[in-house]
Amino acid sequence: MTRGGASVEKELFIRQLRPYLYLLDEAHEATGYLLIGEDKACVIDTMMGYHNLSEVVRGITGKPVMVINTHGHPDHILGNMYFQEAYIHPADVALAESFMQYPDFAQAVQEHGGGMPPYREIRGGDLVDLGGRTLKVYEIPGHTPGGILLLDAEDRILFTGDSVNHHLWMQLDGCAPLEEFLSTLDGLMFLEKEADVILHGHARDYDDITLLGCVRDGIREICEGKTQDDKPYEYFGGTAKQHAFSVRPDRHYQQDDHVICYR
Repeated sequence: MTRGGASVEKELFIRQLRPYLYLLDEAHEATGYLLIGEDKACVIDTMMGYHNLSEVVRGITGKPVMVINTHGHPDHILGNMYFQEAYIHPADVALAESFMQYPDFAQAVQEHGGGMPPYREIRGGDLVDLGGRTLKVYEIPGHTPGGILLLDAEDRILFTGDSVNHHLWMQLDGCAPLEEFLSTLDGLMFLEKEADVILHGHARDYDDITLLGCVRDGIREICEGKTQDDKPYEYFGGTAKQHAFSVRPDRHYQQDDHVICYR
């Protein structure tokens, strides 16, 4: 595959976390997951599309496969091009489709020889039955308007995409105001009693479920103006700010730096 005229050689790291659960780490740029039920399997986020993810999944399971995107950013949807359809919250469809206007992304799809598949709707309150394994869908507008969480109810695993992670971007166009996101997180805190661990969209291992509350507390600090120690954050869109937040010393987290980026 080429991007922007240059050859792209990106490794896909596959880690089996449980007999029915695989972490798919594409070049340490984005993470997706394969969750296998008794009747069918689910790919949660398809990453950057560097690899034919459909073939990768077929090498692991022969069961029917569905795709769910936690949100519409390109590093979570571009591998959709290897599948027949993908589920996404309707509030993120326009966002997801907008990235096909970028030459590098459009070129990658053209090289595959097709296009992006149609999106099917998924919303908060939906239940995805994989056979002996159920995903419960919760809406989390914030990082994007149509962000969702997926709770593996049987094994108490919360898949959060980019909405809850150690390096949360809230400075992008389309992100919710922090006061609104704080209210959304307050309404989701019951999930700390429903799940034990988090797997987010750039993870290489589990995080304790208390990361949810730690992110909520960091957002609250920004809203309360406790930002005197915040530093500039340079990214492709310019300069934002970054706010370090604390995690619990008695719990396991898969990385040591924890910041919220905002404007």
